Amino acid sequence: EVRLVESGGGSVEPGGSLNLSCTASGFTFGHYAMIWVRQAPGKGRELVSAISSGGSLVYYGDSVKGRFTVSRDNAKNTVYLQMNSVTPEDTAVYCCAAGPFRGVYVRANHYDYWGQGTQVTVSS
Repeated sequence: EVRLVESGGGSVEPGGSLNLSCTASGFTFGHYAMIWVRQAPGKGRELVSAISSGGSLVYYGDSVKGRFTVSRDNAKNTVYLQMNSVTPEDTAVYCCAAGPFRGVYVRANHYDYWGQGTQVTVSS
């Protein structure tokens, strides 16, 4: 059974940091590219970041560039999203997804497996 389980969400004050994790099982994680997407209330889905299967290629959306860092540990079947200098506009449900290719695609519909998401709330 394929599973993607996100963790690390919660409430944080503006300017603070969070580190999200997404742990995979049921497929060969190291053969899959990964993305993080988010959806805020009343807004569409936004691609936050992507990372290639080996971790050498990364992509960031303009709204998080310079503040968020994506990484992965294929030995642990886990992808991470380090979120720094967060703002209330970062409030959303964050989901990870896996796609069966080595590189990075910035369209979420290329990705087959999805987690349930973790809530991030930024407020003072």
